[in-house]
Amino acid sequence: MTPTKPRVAVWKFASCDGCQLTLLDCEDELLEVAGAVDLAYFLEAGQDDGGTGPYDLSIVEGSITTPRDAERIREIRARSRHLITIGACATSGGIQALRNFSDVEEFLAIVYAHPSFISTLTTSTAIADHVPVDFELRGCPITKQQLLEVLSSFLAGRRPQTPAHSVCVECKVAGNTCVTVAHGTPCLGPITHAGCGALCPSFARGCYGCFGPAEDPNVPALVDLLVAHGMPEADAVLALRTFTAWAEPFRSESVRRAGPVAVALSARPQHEGSAP
Repeated sequence: MTPTKPRVAVWKFASCDGCQLTLLDCEDELLEVAGAVDLAYFLEAGQDDGGTGPYDLSIVEGSITTPRDAERIREIRARSRHLITIGACATSGGIQALRNFSDVEEFLAIVYAHPSFISTLTTSTAIADHVPVDFELRGCPITKQQLLEVLSSFLAGRRPQTPAHSVCVECKVAGNTCVTVAHGTPCLGPITHAGCGALCPSFARGCYGCFGPAEDPNVPALVDLLVAHGMPEADAVLALRTFTAWAEPFRSESVRRAGPVAVALSARPQHEGSAP
């Protein structure tokens, strides 16, 4: 009797689709993965079983930004034996989490003639703020190598082996000269989670923090250093508010330095529409 293949689903929430495209970019490797699983639901690849499940593994891209999103992710979690999130949007709220520091009602009034027709939350939050998540894969976008590692580890029944160090370690491995030491270029590498292969520093650019905070990063110390070397305080706040602005401790440090207005905004509920 032929063993039943694990049923896999890929889901999209508020995002740019970049992490789903990383899966499609696996090309030859994807054919091997597809041969080992039943890819039941993946609209980007033209697979649609109706989304009814159940699924052995759900892969989720994107953040929660609407009341319907909050309901839908709970429905998906209930139909999924395992659930992993991929990318900065799903793991920390993404670039759209910049709304969390501002007045969304003001945006609606400016952009839409009839804001009452728009159903949205005032925050963009990670999937883990709403349902239990078995594993988070960071990046904006995620890397092909790490995605394949997560998929193969699922098939093998083991925990994925992903790096826990900072981008600085990747720079050392690549033989890069430190852009901050050599050129005075602002860089978030010391506080950013590894995984990109030190892509930006390899081209003499500072790290932008796409993969979110490293384990136990000393964010205040690095920002103090950047300011001491001439970066305006306001620019230091903006440096922490990019792809993973709502991830701790980037969020709390940017709020602390931005002043009372940002503190008041950050005090709002983080996961409106989430399960109690």
